[in-house]
Amino acid sequence: MDLAIQADDVRAAAERIRPLARRTPVFTSAGFDAEAGVRVFFKCENFQRGGAFKIRGASNLILSLSKDALARGIVTYSSGNHAQAVAIAGAARRGPGHHRHAPGRAALEDGSHPFTGAAIVTYNRFTDSREEIASRILAETGATLVPPSTIP
Repeated sequence: MDLAIQADDVRAAAERIRPLARRTPVFTSAGFDAEAGVRVFFKCENFQRGGAFKIRGASNLILSLSKDALARGIVTYSSGNHAQAVAIAGAARRGPGHHRHAPGRAALEDGSHPFTGAAIVTYNRFTDSREEIASRILAETGATLVPPSTIP
């Protein structure tokens, strides 16, 4: 399998995620530059939907899924910004999502948050493996894993 990414792949991904990912600003700080002794640029992904860059990879994968794959569901085992990104992208595609735990869980459950539609699976972080639980859900449903790290 060739994993080399071509310029056209990047252009296609940028176009695909355009409806979900925001263009975020780059800032500089004269004070920080002076203290560090170098010019520093801050890419402010905290202004991104879901509060992080994670919306880019999650939405690219989810928006790439076929209707059949989407109908089987999407699964992640993140409890942070990635879980929110998966919920946002899943809601955009109107696909079911299984999420472990996410900030704003009460809002997810009562339907008052735009990340609704996610099924939250709770677990004991001291005794349970969220990866194993996700694997079980994947085996039971045929869903697609949207991993919180590098997406193959």
